[in-house]
Amino acid sequence: MATPQAQDSEGSENLPKRPLYESSTQYRNWRFSFDRLARTRASMNRAAVAAIRTKIDAGEPGSSSDIAFLDADEEVLLVKFYIAKMRQLSHFLQFPEEVEATGISYLKRFYLKNTVMDWHPKNVMLTALYLSAKTCNSWIGIEHYVAKIPQLQPSDVLDLEFLVAQSLSFEFAVWHPHRALWGIWLDVQSLPDTPVQLDISIYNDALKYVQASRLTDAELVYTPSQIAIAAFSLASPGIASRWLESKNASNDSMNLNVVEEIKTMIHFQGRPVDIEAVREIDRRLKLCKNPEKVPGSKAYIAKKAAEERKAEEKRYKKAATVQTAAEDGDPFGNELNNTHGGPLVDYDDDDDD
Repeated sequence: MATPQAQDSEGSENLPKRPLYESSTQYRNWRFSFDRLARTRASMNRAAVAAIRTKIDAGEPGSSSDIAFLDADEEVLLVKFYIAKMRQLSHFLQFPEEVEATGISYLKRFYLKNTVMDWHPKNVMLTALYLSAKTCNSWIGIEHYVAKIPQLQPSDVLDLEFLVAQSLSFEFAVWHPHRALWGIWLDVQSLPDTPVQLDISIYNDALKYVQASRLTDAELVYTPSQIAIAAFSLASPGIASRWLESKNASNDSMNLNVVEEIKTMIHFQGRPVDIEAVREIDRRLKLCKNPEKVPGSKAYIAKKAAEERKAEEKRYKKAATVQTAAEDGDPFGNELNNTHGGPLVDYDDDDDD
């Protein structure tokens, strides 16, 4: 008779293996349905508008009534513009594909928890890319980094680094479609009736579609492997279809309907935004930006003064604590006293006897 442990072992062996991706923080915390993604952005936008309106009205009641605040879709459009800019900058700096893709993911995730009306993507983009270079083991010194970008100072990048990391919940690992694409490319070469040497242009075309997908929300909704096979299908529909059939994809999440959804998204959304539309959004952003983030404004000066008062109070409290301890004869506290109330070392104990 099999023991309970043996039965449990046999039962676990019959369970389908769970993909490694499903144990990642990306799968748990950074994947959404389209509806949930829209609600997340709309909720964040409403909260930001309400908070900024209050701060504007605090200086002059009612002054925010004529301001046309950005909506969630306009925020997404502005971020998308700077995703394209990040790609250009990454190519200019000759960063690997991994750094570019990771920096773009960081930028998208940041704006699921923050608003462009607080933090302009022009600034966050630079920090996100610098941070991704570090997390992808392609570190570049800050002085060398800013030297390649006109009118940029180290503080412009470093001052936002902790905020970006915090907004990512310090979850820096990203699973990318371009890596899944390489796996598919190797796999299709072993399909029956496949030419001995597939044209590398198929892979290169598919990679371009993966890169185009970064301008969309695909990575926030679909898995890396789903995006990869959709890109491959755009480059070579016949081979992609045979690969899907070989994986019995009609019975899992890699079915043709999902692939077609992603292909449509890449086709219609995977292109840079209209520059004139972005200019209009950026013009309005200057009027509805959080006044506490605008150097020289009354709200900015008041916030800095409040922060300085708080820091001064903290310094005073710390100094008072140290002084009190010193007056008590123990500037390091009482932790060094043992539990019996006596000294740690008995200096009267003469071992020379």
